[in-house]
Amino acid sequence: MPTEHPRPLAGVRVVEVSSFVASPLCGLTLSQLGAEVIRVDPIGGAADVNRWPLTDDGTTSIYWTGLNKGKKSVTANLRSAEGQRLVQRLVTESGPGGGILVTNAGGRDWMSYATLGGLRPDVIVLELLGGSDGSPAVDYTVNAGVGFPNITGPVDHNGPVNHVLPAWDVICGLYAALAVTSAVRRRERTGQGASIRLPLEDTALSIASTLGYLTEPQVNAYSRPATGNDVYGTYGTDVVTADGDRFMLVALTPRHFRDLVRITGTESVIASLEQALDADFSREADRYIHRSVLNALFGRWFAEHSTDEAATALNGSSVLAQRYRTFDEVVASGALTDNPLFAELTQTGIGTYLAAGHPASFDGEHYFTGPAARLGADTPEA
Repeated sequence: MPTEHPRPLAGVRVVEVSSFVASPLCGLTLSQLGAEVIRVDPIGGAADVNRWPLTDDGTTSIYWTGLNKGKKSVTANLRSAEGQRLVQRLVTESGPGGGILVTNAGGRDWMSYATLGGLRPDVIVLELLGGSDGSPAVDYTVNAGVGFPNITGPVDHNGPVNHVLPAWDVICGLYAALAVTSAVRRRERTGQGASIRLPLEDTALSIASTLGYLTEPQVNAYSRPATGNDVYGTYGTDVVTADGDRFMLVALTPRHFRDLVRITGTESVIASLEQALDADFSREADRYIHRSVLNALFGRWFAEHSTDEAATALNGSSVLAQRYRTFDEVVASGALTDNPLFAELTQTGIGTYLAAGHPASFDGEHYFTGPAARLGADTPEA
């Protein structure tokens, strides 16, 4: 699993005082790219040490080990002066590639940029915060306040619907890794450290703004509506086969749409609809505006054909399509075994399983890390 080629961040050393998703994901990403990452936890572990999912025997957090692969683990009494000095030394006395702290436990003077900068002028401190004003917040509360739950879920559902992926945590963690890497690059050129502040709420607001969700209410007379499983602004929907399986279909281009019409044998009906509706289905907007009638038309064909028949027809076309699968089905399908993104990992407390490396391949190679260390295993070395 380990590579013999130097990784992009080889020689960089990061201390991570963190918990949950965003901050540990930042550390994991940096570790995959070659940085040495030391996670420091309070004695007994932070609040996420036993977070679900757990192994069947209830002894090991699959969640925690997944986010902390490849890191060293140090525990200390972070309420004591001795424990705080240990963290300060790990950050500031760590050689030319060190002097980097990533934490979601901000607001503590003893590991602030001002304090650590007094010990090492070129220190880089990244604080992941909750609200834009520094108030406590987590992914689920940030998501509720940005607007997405009100356009998520079935169109006829009354009330907001949360999604299960902690998207803002994930995006924030990746932004954090990019910010640290950028600060390291600047320090290499100028010798200057950095105080980086990255609120989870600002991450969500930034993405919502960039994708237009927050721009529409400012420049138009309306905001984005809920569309259920239909894709906003183009043609995309889910269909059910005669076997009861579901496919997600997306026809982004005129070619995609022509192929969908061809495989469903609806050429003449589509031509009649275009005439009756004064529509041109080669235009994305018209496909979206008249999606209800198109959904009914194409849905009828899929309802009359088996999953295998539908898959064969779709595979022979340019239509973007995928059958909805469970996580169990993804694992059983061999998708992990056949993908070089995955390699066997033996994790204490869990066993051997296929674990993903960094999704980007560098010169054809995915970067993997070793397993998560036992909590506190590297404390004597520290």
